[in-house]
Amino acid sequence: MTPDLFSGLNDQPTMEAFDEGVVVLRRHAVKHQQALMRDIEQVARQAPFRHMKTPGGHQMSAAMTCCGPLGWVTDETGYRYQPQDPLSGLPWPAMPESFVSLACKSAREAGFPGFDPDACLINRYQPGAKMGLHQDKDEKDFAWPIVSVSLGLPIVFQFGGLKRSDRPARILLEHGDVVVWGGPARLRYHGVLTLKAGEHPVTGSARYNLTFRKAG
Repeated sequence: MTPDLFSGLNDQPTMEAFDEGVVVLRRHAVKHQQALMRDIEQVARQAPFRHMKTPGGHQMSAAMTCCGPLGWVTDETGYRYQPQDPLSGLPWPAMPESFVSLACKSAREAGFPGFDPDACLINRYQPGAKMGLHQDKDEKDFAWPIVSVSLGLPIVFQFGGLKRSDRPARILLEHGDVVVWGGPARLRYHGVLTLKAGEHPVTGSARYNLTFRKAG
C-alpha cells in the first residue's frame, strides 16, 4: 500500500496523486465554504439530518441527509438509493448549484471528465462519530468516481484495498480537502476514524462531509 499521506502547511490549493485512480485536492473547497455551508443548511431545513440504522439494527454515529434526484437510505430492509426521503415521503431536495459545480470541477481535475452526480450524501460528524471501512457499491455503474468533500474539523480518512482485510493507509483530511477516487480504485474500502473534539471557525464543533455519486 502507499505510505501514509499528510497535508502540509501551505494554504494554497494543491493536488496530490495518492495512488492509481486516487487524487487528493487539498483546500480546493475553501473558497466555496460560505456557499456550501449555506446550502447545507438549506437542504437540512427540507430534509433534516437523522441517524439512520443499518439492516442489522446498528444506529450510525454520523447524522445524514441527502439531496439530488436520488438519496441513499439504510434501514432494516437493506441499503439502497431512492428518490423520496423516507421521513417525509417527498422527493429529496434539489442538489444546490454550489455542490454540482464543485463536484464536477473536482472530478475533472482528478482526471474524470463528464461526471454528473445524481446523489449527494451529507454526513454530519460530532466528536465521537466515525465511519467503519466499507465499499460504495450500491450504485448501478462503477465507471464513475466518488467525490468526497471535507468541511470543518480534521479527521483521519482510511483508504484500504479491494479486500476488507487489506491494511488501510491513513490520510489526514482538513477543511476544504476533496478526495476523488475511481477507475481501479473505485471499489476500495474506506472509512474515517473517530472525530476528535475541537472547534472550527466555519462549522463549530462538527465536521461535514459531502459525498457525490452517480447512482442511477
